Amino acid sequence: MDTRLLHTFTTLARTGSFTAAAAELHLAQSTVTVHIRTLERELDTRLFDRLPTGTLLTESGRRLLEGAEEVLDAVARLRAGGGGGDGDGVVRGRVRVGTPESLCATRLPGVIAALRTRHPEVDVDLHAAGTAECVAGLRAGRLDLALLLEDEADFPDVTTEPVAREPLALVCAPRHPLATRPGTVGWARLATETFFLLEQGCSYSDELERRLLAVPGASPRLTRFGSVDAARSCVAAGLGLALLPLTTVEDFLGQGRLARVRGPGFDDVSVRLARHRRRWVAPAAEVFARELVGQLGAQ
Repeated sequence: MDTRLLHTFTTLARTGSFTAAAAELHLAQSTVTVHIRTLERELDTRLFDRLPTGTLLTESGRRLLEGAEEVLDAVARLRAGGGGGDGDGVVRGRVRVGTPESLCATRLPGVIAALRTRHPEVDVDLHAAGTAECVAGLRAGRLDLALLLEDEADFPDVTTEPVAREPLALVCAPRHPLATRPGTVGWARLATETFFLLEQGCSYSDELERRLLAVPGASPRLTRFGSVDAARSCVAAGLGLALLPLTTVEDFLGQGRLARVRGPGFDDVSVRLARHRRRWVAPAAEVFARELVGQLGAQ
């Protein structure tokens, strides 16, 4: 069987669109159609239902997908020659990494700089994304690796390992009443405040919301953002509070633009390296993972 057909098949299964698959594969849409029809003819089964909104895998298609990915992984391993280079021992390739915005801006630049020194032929594409998007990207093959800010991470087809801990800070503007309040601020008072939280699926934001709403008679005003910068800017403007990774607010604290709230303690959140459980990880991704573990573990 021509592995090009399998490659086209897995791409169409992931994108759900002949147009999108053709664009990603740099093929004419008619060529993608021919590849799929040829594969269906060889297997004597329909692999996709063609719908007005795109394509949907049939039961036969779902059964084929797992085997096709295993075949393509095996081919990739053979092409890599077990070393990931071109016979000269040099690791080459592009690594697609999903990561929360906070790590993308603070932790990963140093990792990439060190990687470039040791493996200059390895390129890294960073995609800022939350946990759900990262897991979906690993499953669909859009990502090679992902970082998750999660203390617990149990996902089908995805394996994770803790590589670091990320301290959190509850912050407000310096002129906010809680900035100079003596003693520790309790949950009853916090539950009356305005909070700027990160989007749904952010583990520590979700936990903060749960604890605030658990206070009897709680009436916090909660606004969700998809951006650390947006939440931090609103807090610096005096509009409310936020719980954010300490690395994202250290400069603002040092400049006097934010202040820490002496509130309940918040445990550090785990940084977990995630990868697909069955899919082969290319040598370029492996050297990135090693550099990441070494750099973050030393911080």
